[in-house]
Amino acid sequence: MTGPARPIHLRIIVTPNFNLAATMGFVDPFRAANYLEGIGHFSWEFVSDQGGTCQASNGASLVTRSLRDVADVPADFVVVSASWTPEAFATGAIQAALRQAARHNATIGGIDTGPFIMAQAGLLKGRSATVHYEHIDAFQELYPETEVSENLCVFDGPRITCCGGAASSDFALHILQGTHGSALANSAARYVFHPQLREPDTPQNPQTAEPLGKTVPVSVRKAIKTMEQHLEDPLPIAEICKRADVSHRQLDRLFALHLKKTPALYYRDIRLDRARGLVTQTSLSMSEIAVASGFASQVHFSRAYKARFGLPPIKDRIEGRIPFEFRAWPMHRKRAGIESGDPG
Repeated sequence: MTGPARPIHLRIIVTPNFNLAATMGFVDPFRAANYLEGIGHFSWEFVSDQGGTCQASNGASLVTRSLRDVADVPADFVVVSASWTPEAFATGAIQAALRQAARHNATIGGIDTGPFIMAQAGLLKGRSATVHYEHIDAFQELYPETEVSENLCVFDGPRITCCGGAASSDFALHILQGTHGSALANSAARYVFHPQLREPDTPQNPQTAEPLGKTVPVSVRKAIKTMEQHLEDPLPIAEICKRADVSHRQLDRLFALHLKKTPALYYRDIRLDRARGLVTQTSLSMSEIAVASGFASQVHFSRAYKARFGLPPIKDRIEGRIPFEFRAWPMHRKRAGIESGDPG
């Protein structure tokens, strides 16, 4: 497929605490395509609201142009790359820039939590989108008019979204394939050592194997899947055992071996993980969050929340809206010393 006569111009808008690896992973296939062809098929620029240095979540910094400086420069793709607290950085200027680009028929995209900013600008109503799995519940609560997907990428006409991380390279390669064909996309993928181009509808967390190649028994996976499908209306562990076709004693043994906790405690923890996303990423009331996470009592919810995360939910709503490196600990993990507690 022959490329267009002029370069395709990409404008990447970054917000404070954006994910640097995801952003560079998105750009690099286009750089490789230019290098391999010896032709500037693509051009790009990094932009932020005010311009200047923008710090990423890992502490590195990127020099950017301001939205004001590029206001009159047309772009074919405008992609927002954001991470923690996207609502804090969805400025009026960024939203206006996205809407203006959409009016000029640019393709608007989002990486990681960038789709939150797209949705806030009104650009995802009636469309499908994806975000990083940790933010899916919050996105569903905030933007019910958008169908949220757990896939790596979603291409819905001129609105394109990606969950972030390493999937950003898949995202870029699919764009490259669409604009310049499979041969150049394959060459670019090989050049950046991207061994396999994953399809957009690949799940963010496939159930077939863990990243290190180790797997847990099918019965454990079935039990976890059942738990994840019933966060708001928790099932008795006996019912989960029935659906996973395993005895209660055997499930206890397998969870202790592979997950280092009981099924009841694991179930409570993933409900609390969902709750934390809603606490720190939405304005839902604590009573609404308690119900949405399967807790009949708000007092019980607050007690369990504090036991898991070290502070009550109302305090975490304030202190949790900060970059990831300053937050507590990853999902489905606990600090030493708070493993015990009422499995609720």
